[in-house]
Amino acid sequence: MARAIIAGAGTLPALLLKAGPAHLVAFEGVEITCGGAPVIPARFEQLGHLFGALRAEGIDELCLAGAMSRPRFDPSALDEETKALMPRLMAAMGQGDDGLLSSVISLLEDEGFAVRAAHELRPDLVAGEGGLAGIPTERQLADAARARAVLAALGPLDVGQGAIVASGQVLGIETLQGTDAMLDFVGRTRPGSRGVLVKRPKRGQDLRVDMPVIGPDTVRGAADAGLAGIEIAAGGVLLLERRAVLAEAEARDVAIWATP
Repeated sequence: MARAIIAGAGTLPALLLKAGPAHLVAFEGVEITCGGAPVIPARFEQLGHLFGALRAEGIDELCLAGAMSRPRFDPSALDEETKALMPRLMAAMGQGDDGLLSSVISLLEDEGFAVRAAHELRPDLVAGEGGLAGIPTERQLADAARARAVLAALGPLDVGQGAIVASGQVLGIETLQGTDAMLDFVGRTRPGSRGVLVKRPKRGQDLRVDMPVIGPDTVRGAADAGLAGIEIAAGGVLLLERRAVLAEAEARDVAIWATP
């Protein structure tokens, strides 16, 4: 199968290029930082042109990777195929992130492309169950359990993939603004809490396009916010730059572990 990576911002597209030859799909307005692969330029308003370009290259497998904001459409730039898809696309845009991403996958599959998850291409980017750095205390394990319960309760509402708990108190819940904004808020309002950040996918979430991620910046942000631990879902959170993550955790005295 010939593969293309629909590339967003961040390091993930570059990491996936190490899994084998692939084209990069670069949407207008999306900054990508990796190279070394043939690039297919694209516009959100011209999906028909994109599908044609992919087929011309013999591509039948796609992987969506990296951060990408909801697009703004320029109606004057729409091609005929995208015009026909607009009712479907507009209905998807009115949904939460889970609904939108599910619609994107469905659209790509209807066009004949197989959609692969990042961790299918790079299984080494997810962690198995157990400790990764440091040893969590009983208090930290209890706080993580509370954060998991909060995320499980909020999952059906499509709110977020992260929560912070310290001494049984919920200090932060990830929303549209993301993990970094949550960590910044907690650091300003409850510095030195020694709390725990938990990152997990929502129940039923399609991990082909929206798997949670942590990287070295996450560890630094957690430490700067006064946290002492990070729990991730085993097999359900991408661990980018693993060596750097673990080195940062050791340097910052942040325990990291994975649970089912």
